[in-house]
Amino acid sequence: MADHSLALRHLPKVASDILNHDDAIKEIAKDVTHVRDMLYLGRGSLYPIALEGALKLKEISYIHAEGYAAGEMKHGPIALIDENVPVVVVAPSNDRLFEKTASNIQETTARGGKIILFSDEAGVEKIKDQTSWSVKLGEVHSFVAPILYTIPIQLFSYHVAVAKGTDVDQPRNLAKSVTVE
Repeated sequence: MADHSLALRHLPKVASDILNHDDAIKEIAKDVTHVRDMLYLGRGSLYPIALEGALKLKEISYIHAEGYAAGEMKHGPIALIDENVPVVVVAPSNDRLFEKTASNIQETTARGGKIILFSDEAGVEKIKDQTSWSVKLGEVHSFVAPILYTIPIQLFSYHVAVAKGTDVDQPRNLAKSVTVE
C-alpha cells in the first residue's frame, strides 16, 4: 500500500514530465495523418487505454481505429495488419507480460506493420529494432500506469486531428451528452 501512496504522490510530476514529449508525439502524428485505419494494442490494465486511444482517434480525426487486448491479436486483428495500418502499442517494460507484447510486435512487423510504441526507456530499448516510432516515457508504477499512459495516447489523437485539419473542439456527429429514454 505504501508503494501505491508513493506512486500517487508522484503522479503530478510524472504527468508533467510526460507533457515534455508533446513535440515528439506531434512529429509522429504528422507521419500518420494519411492512414485510413489504425490498431491499438494494450495488455492488462492498459487494454482500456488502447480502447480509449482508438476511440479518441476515431472521434476527432475520423480515422477508423480499433483497440484490442494484445493477447487477442491472433483472433482477428492480425488479419488487418499491413504496411498501411499502423499499430499503436502501449507497453511499459515493468508489465509482467511485456515479453508477450514484444512477441505481438514482432508478429506485426513480420507482416509489414508499422509500430508506434509508447513505453519507458527499457521497453523502447528492448524492441527498438521492431518499432517505426517510439515515445520513451519515464518508468512508472503499474498502479498509476493507466492514468499516465492516457496522457500521451490522447495527445497523439489530438495531434493527428490537428495535422489533418479537423475541428477538435467540435467533432462532427458527436454530442457532448447522451440522453437515455
